[in-house]
Amino acid sequence: MKKIFQYQMTGLNTDFKLVESEIPAISEHEVLVKIAGCGVCHTDISFWHHGVRTKKEMPITLGHEISGTVVEGNSKLLDKDVIIPAVLPCGECELCQKGRSNICQNQLMPGNDFHGGFASHIVVPHKYLCPVPEIALTKYSLEQLSVIADAISTPYQVIKKSELDPGDFAIVIGVGGVGIYGALIAKILGAKVLAIDVDDTKLELAKSNGIDATLNTTGMDIKEVKSKVKEISKDLGVSKTSWKIFEISGTTSGQELAFNLITFASTLSIVGFTMNKLEVRLSNLMAFDAKLIGTWGCKPELYLEVIDLISTGKLEISQFVETFPMSKINEVFRDTLDHKFTKRSVLVPDFDE
Repeated sequence: MKKIFQYQMTGLNTDFKLVESEIPAISEHEVLVKIAGCGVCHTDISFWHHGVRTKKEMPITLGHEISGTVVEGNSKLLDKDVIIPAVLPCGECELCQKGRSNICQNQLMPGNDFHGGFASHIVVPHKYLCPVPEIALTKYSLEQLSVIADAISTPYQVIKKSELDPGDFAIVIGVGGVGIYGALIAKILGAKVLAIDVDDTKLELAKSNGIDATLNTTGMDIKEVKSKVKEISKDLGVSKTSWKIFEISGTTSGQELAFNLITFASTLSIVGFTMNKLEVRLSNLMAFDAKLIGTWGCKPELYLEVIDLISTGKLEISQFVETFPMSKINEVFRDTLDHKFTKRSVLVPDFDE
């Protein structure tokens, strides 16, 4: 019988340990997926380094940004290339029925509730697997497409929730592995987009892909940034109100800046995650009649819309993805923690089976 090879986390900031185990029994509601690629997410770093607890006790295999091929189980899905949603809802509860399946309280998340994608294979519920159309595979490899599971679908969902309209001013704070997609999707949907970051390389990449304006805030205080953003908005000819602000850096400074950029009828969307607290005046929301919204993953119903953006060539992803052999997982995690990458890292299985 085939084995599953997994890189398991056994403790905070420790090297991942390669383990070999038997493939577990597969129920009628599950399939076995041979993993093509699994992206390294800020959430994985939070589990591994910052002490955010996984629901499954250690040892655990992290990784929730997964693409692969169904090799056992449901006959209709057998041999199909699929994206595994980062959030797998039950489909039956009140929240699911209200169209909020991404926050289903019975949800299962690979690499959190059960062993995830830094492995050769994974056993998952098959109900919400998203088949990958052939046209997408003529443009990209299956491992590259793993980023759909989180890095692309998460900002896509929150942009939809923000009710962004063509001509709106969209401010994206943090244009790394997730934020760059947020900026590009906002642009595709017709917004005038300002990308804010502290890394010129990321900003230059955004600019070269059609983002309208960029701003490096290194060394600037909030007052200076606000003044510069107002100047940019005037240059772009956008409204002084109803700004759509997307905080994707997952930093305290990014969240503080995002809140301070709120103006009349603004919508601030929080996408990036940090354990740090900040002090804000919530009455600003009242005074500006603004909205503050969060987001968690992406409901599976939206995945086909994301894949359509990629398949039709509206969203280009190859410049923003970098693949590594999965055997380099420890090196990649350390380098991710040290902010050495400007692209999304995807680990590709290279086990000797």
